[in-house]
Formats: sequence, C-alpha cells, structure tokens
Amino acid sequence: MITMYSADWCGDCRRSKRLLNELNVPYTIVDVDADESAAEKVIEINGGMRSIPVILFDDGTHLTEPSDASLKEKLQSLGLIK
Repeated sequence: MITMYSADWCGDCRRSKRLLNELNVPYTIVDVDADESAAEKVIEINGGMRSIPVILFDDGTHLTEPSDASLKEKLQSLGLIK
C-alpha cells in the first residue's frame, strides 16, 4: 500500500496523484492540513522540513516531492508497474 501525505493546495501533490491515477496504482491520501499528527509525521520524515508530497512505500522507503520520472522508477522497482 502506498500512502501519500498531501494537501489540496499543493501542485506537486496534484501531479503525483495524477501520475498514480494514470498508472492505476492504488494509494491512500493523508491530508496534512486536516490531520496535525500527519503534518508532524511529514516533518519527522523530512528531518524538520514540511515538504510534501511525501510518498511512503511498503518496503519502508519514501520519496519527497518526487519528479514523475523518479516516482515511475520507484513504482517499477517495486513491481507495481511495468
């Protein structure tokens, strides 16, 4: 399962969501504006920065503000897309 820490106003978040949708990769959204503990988790993951999106993967890794190319590469490495 992929979890994305996101916010409605975030352009990079919308771009990553659009890519996941186009690739038919399921994910769960956690809205950092609606959930203060989620915002704190983002800051913890990013070493003090509130950068989003943060995308968590089942293998325990994450990407912060990934480009479409790096997100696709990660999904391929996990076998989620070809």
